[in-house]
Amino acid sequence: MFATYLIGLREGLEATLVVSILVAFLVKSQRRDRLPQVWAGVGLAVALSVLFGWLIEYTSTSLLARSEDRELFEAVTSVAAVVFVTWMIFWMRRAARTIAGELRGKLSEALAVGSLAVAGMAFLAVVREGLETALIFYSAAQSATGGTGSGPLLALIGGIATAVGIGFLLYRSAVRINLSTFFTWTGALLILVAAGILKYGVHDFQEAGVLPGLNDLAFDITGVLDPNTWYAALLAGMFNVTAAPSVLEMLAWVAYAVPVLVLFLRRPAAPAKPAPAPTAADGPTTTAADPKAAGTDGPTSTAVDDPEATAVDGDATAAQDGPATAQPAGSRRA
Repeated sequence: MFATYLIGLREGLEATLVVSILVAFLVKSQRRDRLPQVWAGVGLAVALSVLFGWLIEYTSTSLLARSEDRELFEAVTSVAAVVFVTWMIFWMRRAARTIAGELRGKLSEALAVGSLAVAGMAFLAVVREGLETALIFYSAAQSATGGTGSGPLLALIGGIATAVGIGFLLYRSAVRINLSTFFTWTGALLILVAAGILKYGVHDFQEAGVLPGLNDLAFDITGVLDPNTWYAALLAGMFNVTAAPSVLEMLAWVAYAVPVLVLFLRRPAAPAKPAPAPTAADGPTTTAADPKAAGTDGPTSTAVDDPEATAVDGDATAAQDGPATAQPAGSRRA
């Protein structure tokens, strides 16, 4: 159940932060009259996400009669969930610093269009998180308990409720947490959860007859890791660690978990620093004829106030380096 709680917490906090950014922007812009449209879009996104989750469960339990078809369906949804988890954690790490600016820009454009555009923008901002949550939750619940019992659903709801509480306190500035550290730790744990989901998907492919080797065990440590103990159930529920996995299951787990964890935990390369401001002794590079070297009043100064400044720094650096390196050697000696 911890896996589904973590999914609800992580996805719920992302959605809550998105909504908080939209609401704070409208309040500070004196556009409280548009708040109902934002909440309408959020409510519609939540309703669609719940409907999507129900449709997945209904397809698995009611529309598919043969056990082989159900195993194959669960295997496909497990692989899709792993793809979404991987994309989500890397996207969040890359876009965390610019997401607020992007949302404010899109909301400003929506305000200029009308109320339906505001509701649609809020809907699109939240629905992605909701659909991801529904798909990942279904796969994680199947991996942990085989889809039986209400424990995973209650854990998911608890994670979402915790996320909403944290988001509200952040909005009210009642608490301060390091979101970068939070998303790093939860991202690493979700990678291990996703590795377990992938392992479960491979097992379902084997049971459906798509992949061979169901009875070719990589090892059997049942005597050490008794499936009936609480810690074995905890490991199986969190990361799908089992006592007697097949060779293909373990190969899939290791092939996913090790490289993805290394790539995720590797410190991203620091953005290139802008070239130092040219001095008067540099001659042509300080003339106003070159708009890219005209000082801090040009495009490079606006990047400081732009939340997406990191995306502009590279161009600004290249623009400054170009004229400086193209100077004649004589002007440097002068």
